[in-house]
Amino acid sequence: MKKKKKRRTHVPFRLNLLFFIVFLLFSVLILRLGLVQIVYGENFQREVEKTEDVTINTPVPRGRIYDRYNRVIVDNAPLNAITYTRFQGTDAEERLEVAKRLANLMTIPLSAEFIDIKGSDDREVRQQEVRLTERDLKDYWIMTRPEKAEKKITAEDRQLLKEGEITDKEVYDRQLERITKKDLLELKEEVKVIAIKRQMEAGYALTPQIIKSGVTKEEFAIVSENLEQLPGVDTTTYWERYYPEDRTLRTLLGNVSSANEGLPRDRIDYYLSRGYNRNDRVGTSYLEKQYEDVLSGQKAQVKHVTSKSGSLLETIQVSEGNRGSDLVLTVDMELQKEVEKVLEEELLQTKRKAGTQYLDRAFVVMMDPRTGEILTMAGKQYTIDQETGKPKVDDFALGNISSSYTMGSVVKGATILAGFDSGAISPGDVFVDQPLKFAGTKEKKSVRNFGPINDLTALQRSSNVYMFRTVMEMANVKYRLNGTLPIKSSTFAQLRSYYSQFGLGISTGIDLDNESTGFQGGSDIPGTALDLAIGQYDTYTPLQLVQYVATIANGGYRVKPQIVKEVREPTIREDEIGNVQHSFEPEILNKVTMSKDEIERVQEGFRRVMQTQNGTAYSAFANASYKPAGKTGTAEAFVSSKVKGAKPIEVRNSTLVGYAPYDNPEIAFAVVVPSAYTPNSSHSMSRDLGKAALDAYFDLKEKGEEEVAEKEAQEEVQEQE
Repeated sequence: MKKKKKRRTHVPFRLNLLFFIVFLLFSVLILRLGLVQIVYGENFQREVEKTEDVTINTPVPRGRIYDRYNRVIVDNAPLNAITYTRFQGTDAEERLEVAKRLANLMTIPLSAEFIDIKGSDDREVRQQEVRLTERDLKDYWIMTRPEKAEKKITAEDRQLLKEGEITDKEVYDRQLERITKKDLLELKEEVKVIAIKRQMEAGYALTPQIIKSGVTKEEFAIVSENLEQLPGVDTTTYWERYYPEDRTLRTLLGNVSSANEGLPRDRIDYYLSRGYNRNDRVGTSYLEKQYEDVLSGQKAQVKHVTSKSGSLLETIQVSEGNRGSDLVLTVDMELQKEVEKVLEEELLQTKRKAGTQYLDRAFVVMMDPRTGEILTMAGKQYTIDQETGKPKVDDFALGNISSSYTMGSVVKGATILAGFDSGAISPGDVFVDQPLKFAGTKEKKSVRNFGPINDLTALQRSSNVYMFRTVMEMANVKYRLNGTLPIKSSTFAQLRSYYSQFGLGISTGIDLDNESTGFQGGSDIPGTALDLAIGQYDTYTPLQLVQYVATIANGGYRVKPQIVKEVREPTIREDEIGNVQHSFEPEILNKVTMSKDEIERVQEGFRRVMQTQNGTAYSAFANASYKPAGKTGTAEAFVSSKVKGAKPIEVRNSTLVGYAPYDNPEIAFAVVVPSAYTPNSSHSMSRDLGKAALDAYFDLKEKGEEEVAEKEAQEEVQEQE
């Protein structure tokens, strides 16, 4: 019997090779995993846990503005606010979810311009503040209804897009156009979400954007409690400018941009380079703009810790910041209010008289001639309320620097001094005041024939002819009846150069934007040189007038007008004012070239205007105890007719400048009433305003002195006890 041979198991060589390769691959994989885990594990862990710190500047309250006696003119009213900061990495879907959650916690007022999505007869969805547009609604509709939105794209659109004939944007625009009113009606229950989302996306990344200011305490509390479910949302305090004196001096104080407006487009690079956010509120005009660096303060800093994906992990307060520094103005607010009250009353009363249909504004500006400090800058404008049809008076203090007019005889003091300094005339020179007749022109004359008069009488009684003869002497022109008047352009330039020494026709130097320097007459026709000499040709501002008369009052020094007295450190307590950071000292811009005796000659003429019986302002100031001096003025002017194609209408501007006391001036003033009356009528509004303004100044001064004396007496009694 034969033995059976055992069958040998045979593994092919290729299979062994395969096993060997698999073994090597697993070995490499294990080695690699070990390397990653053991050698580089910590590095990769740090990379996973890597965070980003983003520091954001948040606004602080602006500085307050006080008057010269530390009475608050502009303050800040705190308002609770809800903000949203958009971080890198957050998408539209995430913002939509936050908006939906917020919509359940708060109300959001909508603009009156909000599109009526409920139909033309149903206007329930109309409130104020957030301004939504039809485009906002359509964008939201496309985002939240992708399937319906997809149907707004036609096969033709897709083919054109594929062929490169149109772009994705053009496809989207076609979608927008095809959304109907019926489609938008689907959104009537979602408008609050749309409004909130609109506000959230209105700002820039990493910049807090106000969703709603002035939220109720309940809203503030409930949103604060749910911040963990509202990434990017915060509750904070927002500051709104508050004006305790309402509209008083309002146009001169200036404006501050809203959070929605943010930085002005024309200066955005300037502010961004100084650390501002794009939606920061800044001063946009006049004092608020001029002193933005002082009023804005040092912003608070908040550090937001985010993950690598952009999710907010933590918020850390870095610094609380400092409120803006305070401005102390030179203005006496009590005097300002008294003058504005009289100004408004006079404007309304005078407006009811015959021949005043074109009267619509008036100005009173008062300045310390020794320092240039503006104590009052009042302006009022008469308008008709478009809603009620009733007359009202608005603040127009700004008009003292921004509007100019022919001022009339008030400039005759400068004309006399120009004649003195040029050698054309001397103190005491006499001219016969009678009409002057030149070839081919109407007579040039005074309001009446005064006969032989000197320079003092010419100022006292406001002679035009004396000023004409002065300019003719400057031009070396001798008068001949029906003769020519060969006055050259050089005489115009010479006369204007003298006027500029007093601030007429040039910048006063005040630290405010948009100051007008007035306008020169359009041509150098010889006869207009005579008009220039009596204030009937070039135009000047009320502020230029007060600088001019102050220069005469103080003996010939043109002082820069100052509206800001001091900058003070911010304080926490509202009832105290901080230490002085900077004080603005008086600045002399130039000394006139006239001698002391020549200036005193004009001062005497101005005194006679108000304190002698033949003076043109004597009737108004006869009983004034504060010894005023000044000059009246009336100028021909023209206003545009409301009838198309009709000639301009002739009117009269009424003016008055002065100072008091004449022998030691402490207050100078200018009153300007443009288009005061028509040629065949008249009134005393400018003189009445000047008298009322000076009365108010000296009454308040006496009251203040009495209060100081009483306080000192009380302190003395307390010390004795």
